[in-house]
Amino acid sequence: MLARTRGRTLGLTSAVQQKAAETPTPEAPSKRKARSEPPRALARPGSIEEIEQGPSGKAIAAIFDYDGTMIAGYSALDVAQARLMRGQINAQEFMGLASLAARGALGLAGFKELIAFTAANWKGRNEHDLMKEGERLFKSRIADRVYPEMKRRLEAHRAKGHTLILASSATPFQVEPAARFLGIDNVLCTRFQVFDGVMTGKPEGAPLWGEGKANAVKAFARQHRIDLKRSYFYADGKEEVPLMSAVGNPRPTNPQPELETAARVNKWPVQRFTSRGRPSLETIGRSLAAIAAIGPIASLATAAGILNNDVRTAMNILGPNWADVLHAFAGVKLNVTGEENLWAHRPAVFIFNHKNNFDALIVSKLLRVDYTGVAKKELEMHPIMGPVGRLMKVAFIDRSDTKKAVESMKSIIGLAREGISIVIAPEGTRAQGRDLLPFKKGAFRMAMAAGIPIVPIILRNAEDIGARDAFFMRPGTVDVTVLPAISTHDWTREDLEDRIEVVRDLYTATLNDWPNGGLKLLGIKKRRR
Repeated sequence: MLARTRGRTLGLTSAVQQKAAETPTPEAPSKRKARSEPPRALARPGSIEEIEQGPSGKAIAAIFDYDGTMIAGYSALDVAQARLMRGQINAQEFMGLASLAARGALGLAGFKELIAFTAANWKGRNEHDLMKEGERLFKSRIADRVYPEMKRRLEAHRAKGHTLILASSATPFQVEPAARFLGIDNVLCTRFQVFDGVMTGKPEGAPLWGEGKANAVKAFARQHRIDLKRSYFYADGKEEVPLMSAVGNPRPTNPQPELETAARVNKWPVQRFTSRGRPSLETIGRSLAAIAAIGPIASLATAAGILNNDVRTAMNILGPNWADVLHAFAGVKLNVTGEENLWAHRPAVFIFNHKNNFDALIVSKLLRVDYTGVAKKELEMHPIMGPVGRLMKVAFIDRSDTKKAVESMKSIIGLAREGISIVIAPEGTRAQGRDLLPFKKGAFRMAMAAGIPIVPIILRNAEDIGARDAFFMRPGTVDVTVLPAISTHDWTREDLEDRIEVVRDLYTATLNDWPNGGLKLLGIKKRRR
């Protein structure tokens, strides 16, 4: 049972090998009883299953609108706010925008006039500088507003070999950073004339609005031999009706009222997502109630701790009970595969992939008792996480001071030797985008020093319940796979980096082939459902 990385083959031993040995070999096909397979139900239009069951090939396009469809909200507002804060909008431009808005409300001005106005005010700007500003703005304010539901549809289309297109009326400085982030090669957007890298102050061609966008996509389809009658289009606004009518699979997404009316008339399937954007009053209320519940639970836990003269008893009551209440109030459910691996080898170093503020709470609900963790120093001042962390003897690591960080982890290693498990995110910070960050060595060094195994906890869809910096949990289901424990007894400093890459490969394999990709890499037969 071997896993490969960097041209080397490293054995993952002990608990993993035992698990493989105990896995029953399935019957040979010739010995299985013949069973009639029930006919597969037709997938719901707009669902990921519909894409997966549909035809493959680059002749089919998946066309995505940007604002309001791929992201919550409108990037133009972020651009305007950023320019205001940097003092880049003068009084004359501000008055012009106000006048244009008023004329637009009266039907006296449209998108074409807005683009002409924008082009004129960007005259003389360096194209490269504008793109750098767009990249910074996307990473800092917009990337976390990408709907995870749309990312999964995008990945489903990618897996089918479809031609991916981001088609937007917005400027390249808004859209191209998003396309790079999402891995979309084909971008159709409203562009401006550029000479020698400098904006001339004039639009280039017709803006991609309404019929303009439909015409641009049709031209692209003719050039690349795309069959629009088999293609998909995701969008939210009434101006998208011409292109919706041109494709075989129109998919109104978070539609505005006028598009929703058109969808009802034309029987187009509507899909709505609430994982991003402003949380509802119900979501806020549920979250606040869950936070408030820590008071009575803490009182009960404190009483039990006093009776037993043991802080750990108190924490073993507070931790799982508050985690249960928090998830129940927020409407968050966990779909766990390999749950037995949470208990088979304790103590252990439990590691998880880090996406948002809530995945540590998910791991807390899974582990229940007898664990502590490692967290960044800034969380020590958090009004809830700070006091709870100190009670649990969490090591708050100052990442700017390596020497202090090493000293902080020594106490954690001592707890592990006494039977307390360790929880840590090996990426060190919350990842943004599709890929895992590199794994740092701290978690693995602790496991080696304490002589305990590594247990990988792999989370999928954690971003559904909240963006990277979200404060309120939203309803949703998070998929979890727990892999068998990986012994570190024969690991050395010399092969540590390679060992870490092997473990990271298990995460990549599992996320790419859920939930059994990591097991296959370990040589373990896949779990039966």
